[in-house]
Amino acid sequence: MPNMGIAIVRQYERGVVFRLGRLRGVRRPGFHFMIPFSDRMWKVSLRTVTMPVPSQQVITQDNVSIGVAAVAYFRRVDAVKAIVEIENVSQAVGQIAQTTVRNIVGRSLLDQVLTDTQTLNLAIREILDSITQQWGVQVFLVELKDIELPTSMQRAMARQAEAEREKRAKIIAAEGEALSAGRLAEAADVIADHPVALQLRNLQILAEIAVEKNSTIVFPAQLLDSVRAVNRYVAEQSRSAAGHDTPLPGLDPVKDPPAVDAAPDTPPEINPGE
Repeated sequence: MPNMGIAIVRQYERGVVFRLGRLRGVRRPGFHFMIPFSDRMWKVSLRTVTMPVPSQQVITQDNVSIGVAAVAYFRRVDAVKAIVEIENVSQAVGQIAQTTVRNIVGRSLLDQVLTDTQTLNLAIREILDSITQQWGVQVFLVELKDIELPTSMQRAMARQAEAEREKRAKIIAAEGEALSAGRLAEAADVIADHPVALQLRNLQILAEIAVEKNSTIVFPAQLLDSVRAVNRYVAEQSRSAAGHDTPLPGLDPVKDPPAVDAAPDTPPEINPGE
C-alpha cells in the first residue's frame, strides 16, 4: 500500500520516508498520504528488543576456561540512524555484544566473574551503549545469565566450600567451649561457697529426668556422709570389743562417756594374828 500513496504507522513505530532515494523525513503514528511510485516508507519499531548472547568459551585472566552466556536489552531511539547508518541493527548489536562480553570476562579473574557480576554487567553495557549510539540504538541492560565451569573446577570449589564450612563450625564450637568453661568455672565457685547448691542441682536434674517416666533412677544421696558414718560405727564396735576406753574420734566424751567396769563388793580380809 505505500506504493499506492497510503501508509499506516502504528503507535510503536516510526516511518522513514524516501522520495526517489532521498530522505524526506519521519512519519509519526497515524494515517499518511504519499506520492505513489515515488515515495517509499521504511517502518522502524521502537519497542525494546531482547537479544540473547550465545554461550562462548572464554579464558579468564587466571587461565580458567569457562562458558559465558548473556542477554542484552536495547531499543532504537533514532529511526533515521537505524535505517541510514547501518544495514541490520539487530545483527550488529548481537555481534558487538558477543565480542564485548568475551573481552570483559577475559580481563577478569574467575572469582570476580562469579561474585562481582554486577560490575561486569555495567562495564559491558557502557561499552555497548557508547558504540551503538551512532546507530540510533540505546543499550540499557546487559546481564550475564549463565557461567559454565569445568568439572574439575567445580569439584575444587566444592572442596573449598566444604573446608570453609568446617573451619567455621570448628571456630563456633571452640567459642562455645570457651564460654561453657567460663560459666562452669563460675558455677564451681558458687557451689564451693554454698555446698547445698550441689544437692539442689542434683535434685533439679532428677526432676528433669523424671519427666519422661521411662527409666529407673538410682541416686546415691549423701554417699560420702553415709560411708563416713559406717566406718565410724565399725571402728567403734571394734574398739569396744578390744576393751579400749579411749574415745573414738568424732565422739563427744561428755555426751558419750566410756564404760567403767564396776568392781564386785567383797568383804575385807581379817588377819588372825592381829
